[in-house]
Amino acid sequence: MKQFLPPRQEARMSTRLIQVGALVLLGALAYRHARRSAPSLPVGTPVPLDPRTKILDALLKKAPGPSISEITAEEMIQRSSAQQSGPLFRLITGWPRRGVQHEDRTIPGRAGPIPIRIYTPERSSGAARPLVLSIHGGGWAQGSLDMADWMSSTVAADLDAVVVSVDYRLAPAHPFPAAVEDCFDALTWCASNSASLGASDRLGVMGESAGGNLAAVLALLAKEQGGPTIHHQALIYPATDMAHDSESRRKNVDQIILNAADRKAFERFYIPEGTDRTDWRLSPLLAPSHAGLPPALILMAGHDALRDDGTRYAEALRASGVPVVVRDYPAMPHAFISFPYFSRDAAPAMQQVVTEQRKYLKTGV
Repeated sequence: MKQFLPPRQEARMSTRLIQVGALVLLGALAYRHARRSAPSLPVGTPVPLDPRTKILDALLKKAPGPSISEITAEEMIQRSSAQQSGPLFRLITGWPRRGVQHEDRTIPGRAGPIPIRIYTPERSSGAARPLVLSIHGGGWAQGSLDMADWMSSTVAADLDAVVVSVDYRLAPAHPFPAAVEDCFDALTWCASNSASLGASDRLGVMGESAGGNLAAVLALLAKEQGGPTIHHQALIYPATDMAHDSESRRKNVDQIILNAADRKAFERFYIPEGTDRTDWRLSPLLAPSHAGLPPALILMAGHDALRDDGTRYAEALRASGVPVVVRDYPAMPHAFISFPYFSRDAAPAMQQVVTEQRKYLKTGV
């Protein structure tokens, strides 16, 4: 039997859907414009927060259930295991790009099978494509292959690459170093199976937020273990120092999308009590050496607690002779690429990712 909402609740839901629809329309128009002309500002230029992201944050906060900082580890496990899908989820996180097919598989890992999603452009290619390992964000405690669809399929389409997205184990059910292990196992699988995927030996890694942390760690691990060879790393607002405070963390305590309380809750879920936070597998900034790492692109958001993590990691790489390109999006909050229709800079940021990947993965620099 059909269930009807009470009039007031139905009105609130209708209003919310209208707001979401209007935002998506504005975001789509901004997305089309951004693909034609991306703004360019000096790093550190103060710019007000994009108002569309404020409205999105308000809508997200109206979602049922407590915030991350208010739930227990058991509740976090239940939340992270729940599958998110449907039109509203896609309106927020983005649909996969057209012209890209995807295939879900599982690959062997040291702790059991690891789910992956393989994106391949539908158009034929005269040569082997580069291969990119994509690592989703979500504070090491949430996130999914679906959440990374837009980012991963954008690289597959615009770079003409094979992209493998990894569904690593999540905390707190699987705390550190489970995510590191799964991602490194996926990296070695990619390197060993590139030919069967129609890819070349040009291998890149890419991750946003917690995924950016893991991508940076993979580059260090690959160097330490003598392979696989990574030719480029794209680090999108990465967490690089879990042991020290920073000015951007103090400045953005109450920032939208990622506030201090939620950030500390993610860290609590991911990092077991008593763990040395200076371990470079947690804090890649604190690695004893960054020499010999692959060229890097580091993207940062102006209204983000992790902004200084990106700045300091770029400085450390440069000091070690690693080629680094840094791009700042001063009007954006944390995780803005995860909301491509609401973030005016999501499209230009991904254009920058593809531009840098093309330099190192397509031309053999």
